[in-house]
Amino acid sequence: MSQMGFAHLFQEMVAHPGEFVVSWVVLLSLVIMSIGSWYYTIVNFLKNSVIRARADRVITTFWETHNPQEAIRFMEEQPKNEPFSKIALDAAQAAHHHQRHEGSRLVEALNRSEFIDRSLRQAVTRESGKLENGLTWLATVGSTAPFVGLLGTVWGIYGALIRIGASGSASMDAVAGPVGEALIMTAFGLFVAIPAVLAYNAFVRVNRDTNAKFDTFAHDLHDFFATGSRVGDVPAPAAKR
Repeated sequence: MSQMGFAHLFQEMVAHPGEFVVSWVVLLSLVIMSIGSWYYTIVNFLKNSVIRARADRVITTFWETHNPQEAIRFMEEQPKNEPFSKIALDAAQAAHHHQRHEGSRLVEALNRSEFIDRSLRQAVTRESGKLENGLTWLATVGSTAPFVGLLGTVWGIYGALIRIGASGSASMDAVAGPVGEALIMTAFGLFVAIPAVLAYNAFVRVNRDTNAKFDTFAHDLHDFFATGSRVGDVPAPAAKR
């Protein structure tokens, strides 16, 4: 029985590159998709792991620091890629900027609460956008890689049938090898797509939780810099008897 497998297919592609132009394009496309997917998977995994590991400590330290200046100084000491500290610093800068321009048109157009709220919205949107870096690539690979592999399979079967017809042999030995090798492209496409889909779904769920923390922290920051205290810190009034 004739040789069959990816190694033999690759040897044929190298020996006769003119006959396997489409196969080369498909193979290189899938390799690039796979490299990009694993790159974004690893980068996003490390980034999300660091953010989740630091989030509680950064938030807790900020609220437990009684001196606002020391809390802001702590946020400034955080790494540049730490999102919670950057959101807090944007809120602090917005509050300071608004206070410094009291009596100007800025204060007349936007009150303190609105100005801080706008700054926080921009900060949360910016940091949320950074979390989505690479997700478009993962989604694209997950949805297109199987079809790219299928294209290679269809073209491979087409070429195999032409060669079989030219040889005049229609035995199982002559058909199984080329057709089986062509099906390898579909398997390769699925091999590329499945990890990308799993990674995309996992990161979407993790980002949803992180974005919820962004919103909660931003609301608390708004209350703090707009009123001077967190809403949750205000004691409830005693019930009247």
